Amino acid sequence: MKSIRRCQRVITLFILVFIAGLVLLVFKIDREAPFYMMNSDKHQLGMVYDRAGGVLFDGSGKGSYEDNYFVDIGNLIGDDKGQMENTLVARNIDKLNNYTFSEGIIREGGQAAIYTTLDHYANRAVYNVYGGSEGCVCAYNYKTGEVLVCVSLPSIDVTKGYDNIAEMKSGTLISKAMYGTVPGSTQKVSTVISALEIMGRDKLFSKSYSCSGKYTNTRGMDIVCHNSYGHGVQGIQQAVENSCNPFFAQLIEDPDLPLPKIMEKYRTLGYAVNEDEMGYIDIDGIQCEKASTTLVDSADFNTEWACIGQGETLVSPIQLMMWQSAIANGTGKMTMPHIIDHCTDTYGELTSYAKTTYSNQLFSESTAAVMKEILLTNGANHYGGIASSPLGIKSGTAQVKEGEEENALLVGFLDDERHPIAFCVLLENKYGTALTSEQILRTLLDALTT
Repeated sequence: MKSIRRCQRVITLFILVFIAGLVLLVFKIDREAPFYMMNSDKHQLGMVYDRAGGVLFDGSGKGSYEDNYFVDIGNLIGDDKGQMENTLVARNIDKLNNYTFSEGIIREGGQAAIYTTLDHYANRAVYNVYGGSEGCVCAYNYKTGEVLVCVSLPSIDVTKGYDNIAEMKSGTLISKAMYGTVPGSTQKVSTVISALEIMGRDKLFSKSYSCSGKYTNTRGMDIVCHNSYGHGVQGIQQAVENSCNPFFAQLIEDPDLPLPKIMEKYRTLGYAVNEDEMGYIDIDGIQCEKASTTLVDSADFNTEWACIGQGETLVSPIQLMMWQSAIANGTGKMTMPHIIDHCTDTYGELTSYAKTTYSNQLFSESTAAVMKEILLTNGANHYGGIASSPLGIKSGTAQVKEGEEENALLVGFLDDERHPIAFCVLLENKYGTALTSEQILRTLLDALTT
């Protein structure tokens, strides 16, 4: 009898282990089957929509769209073909999965979808105004973080495939807004913020320096102004409006603005300084490069040039835009951008939705208020015809390709409760086109506010 009971216990134990293993196997298959289906040649993807419900990506491949319908957002939204990795679809392909373990592939009626914050109409308007020119534009709601526009040229209509990939222009398969570019004088915004944090408003506004067209620094190197006749004696407001390089070179050399403190403030803003490890801003899985620069000595030509916006300084248009939010919202904290508003699963049920989030404190509220005043004054004095609302703005000209070309940039914000928009506009090779960055900005703001 004891032997029979012992056998019963052993058999019962084996049955329980078997059942537990079966449950674990089913759970594992249920969890992992979608992954393997997504990487098979039989997967069925859902849709990506803009904020108004317009299609930005058709995972079914069955829709009919006009020629180049997706070209304005092609290198941001991407597809599942593996040619573009740093795109919304590639980074969120699991959210578009129309497969369930219980029902298999749902080919008809699967409702897996990503609903974005993008405005396809505004993106198309910006893309069209570029004509044959190249560059990028990004804009978002600086209160909520909703990315409205993110256009990069040249681009691609993903429905046409990649048969001519060898002939595509450089930059076609990436969203340039996510990658570092020479910021030109838009970098002066970061330098003014640092000076305000270090000196305070009163001391900075008491400073004045003279510009005769160039400034020979203490090492005997010339910092040249774009105005060969010079700007004369200026304070900080005039220097920002005139984008005067000699003024900023002298500011960097000022004993009241020690370089170690500038480096500290730059790092707080998010720069990788000198040998710091490069970082990324995550926007719904898309990696956006963080700013970087090299600062050695306040009397060093390349260090002064880096604080002016040349040298080894690189900043992505997205990060330039985000800094504007910390100024415009008056908090000194960036509103973190997001492209995905919400997602639905195969059955159309809500699976996730966006929340507004903010960065750590980059600078004080008082610094934000002064910087906002400076940029709004610049907008009122020099850019009055672009927008009907008060416009805070800073321009930049960036020398690239060893000085062979110059890019034009505009960063800023609308001071408008109805349209709280921060932006960055980049026009490459500005002398190679009749288009201006101001025309692009006007098109952008018209599309978003009318």
